[in-house]
Amino acid sequence: MASRLIRYFLIVLSLVGLWHSAIAGKFYAKAWLAEQFIEHAWQASLEGESKVRPWPWADTWPIAEIHVPRLNIRQIILSGDSSRVLAFGPGSTESGILPGEPGLSIVSGHRDTSFNFLKNIQEGDKLIIKNEQEVTTYKVEELAIVDQRYFQIDNKIMKEQHSSILLVTCYPFDALRAGGNKRFVVLANKVDSKTDSKSKIEKKI
Repeated sequence: MASRLIRYFLIVLSLVGLWHSAIAGKFYAKAWLAEQFIEHAWQASLEGESKVRPWPWADTWPIAEIHVPRLNIRQIILSGDSSRVLAFGPGSTESGILPGEPGLSIVSGHRDTSFNFLKNIQEGDKLIIKNEQEVTTYKVEELAIVDQRYFQIDNKIMKEQHSSILLVTCYPFDALRAGGNKRFVVLANKVDSKTDSKSKIEKKI
């Protein structure tokens, strides 16, 4: 009787394991497929098409790509920063400046997926932003941990005509729960800008 119960128990454990494996496999398969559709949409955008949605019901489209050579990172930036968009990659604030254009562009990403690499970013690292028109090189000038309720960007950065980019993700990177007010931010300025030193984060925690 005892041996029969053990066999039943092992069978149940095996079925549970297979079920969880199937769910995980389905999740990764969907993520991989979404990446392929986004890549295809981005290539179509580079060929001249406008606002190419990766799938018919998508409420976003690729607008740029970001490279971090030292970390061997390449990601496609999507339009918008809603939770639906960030589930598929980093997203640019719709009301802000497009990455690579004059002014400040703000790009957000999840700390445990698309922007997990930010935990290894360093001051001085190069960021290469490619949009549909040009390629722009930035240099990381400042890293900061801020409280989203209080931190501000120097107003000069919004008015001047040089390019800057702010990468934002939740902090800490190893938090067990999502949420909280702390953010890890990376400020990078266009390499040939004469006003790099003026672009600073005002930190209040």
